[in-house]
Amino acid sequence: MTADPDISQHDSTPQVLGVLALELSGEASPTRGALDPQAAGALATRIGHDLGALVPGARELDLVFAAAHFDPAELLRPGWPVHRRLHELRARAPRTDDGARVIAFGADARGQVPLPFQADAQLAGGRLRVLPYLLTGAPETTDAVSAHMEASLLDLGMAQAETALMAQEAFGARIEHARYLTLHDLLAMMALQYSNQGLEPLWNVLETALLAASSEAWLDAPPEPLLRHVDGEVRMALLAPADWRTRYAPQEQDEGRLARGLAMHEARQRQIAAVLQAHGIDVQFVHVAPGQDPVDALR
Repeated sequence: MTADPDISQHDSTPQVLGVLALELSGEASPTRGALDPQAAGALATRIGHDLGALVPGARELDLVFAAAHFDPAELLRPGWPVHRRLHELRARAPRTDDGARVIAFGADARGQVPLPFQADAQLAGGRLRVLPYLLTGAPETTDAVSAHMEASLLDLGMAQAETALMAQEAFGARIEHARYLTLHDLLAMMALQYSNQGLEPLWNVLETALLAASSEAWLDAPPEPLLRHVDGEVRMALLAPADWRTRYAPQEQDEGRLARGLAMHEARQRQIAAVLQAHGIDVQFVHVAPGQDPVDALR
């Protein structure tokens, strides 16, 4: 990781950002995208109990939870927008003198799911769904809880059976595993998943966009498409066929193989663009003039 997740650009309150990750069994999707207020509160209480047992000091912090499930890419976006919204809503919640609070959000009484807790239907169908939470409170306690969770949660963060069963019944989905992760943990899992899917070359650009949005990163490693992350967006070079051949297949003479190679390259560009866009990263396609250096075209 190049940086810690941070949504405190406008508020210095320390926070621990995490998810309850649900690994679904079989092909069936959950029948409900978000829980009603009563069910959301009950599940949040169970989560608070689990985290309190797993992490010393967690019970002393506010737990803010969205009882709505997402594809991991929807939470791993620049600025962590869903967690940022949880943080904003926590600031508006009534405060009492009863100590740490458990605050849950989900569907309203009519079953409507407010933004940004509406999951993207185009990203539905995956076996891993994640529910966001954050912990916040006194800085020294929050820092200690954060350090403990980063060190141990990935290995020890299985949800209690009662919590997993409650989530299974509430969302109408058969759950194989339920575990707690920090956002760092989720990033690490996604890095491994993308590596297994042949997307490892993209990870440096994606990680930079998520964790260091003001920084520059390149993917300049043929046969991969040429990319540059800058100014919060990714620019992708689109080459004319002759220039693609010069860069990617200078020794190839067979026209059929050249045509297939170009088609595969264009498909790879579409795949990479789709992954970046799923993570909320804008992609600008830059048409490179014939004969122009594509690196110069992206500067």
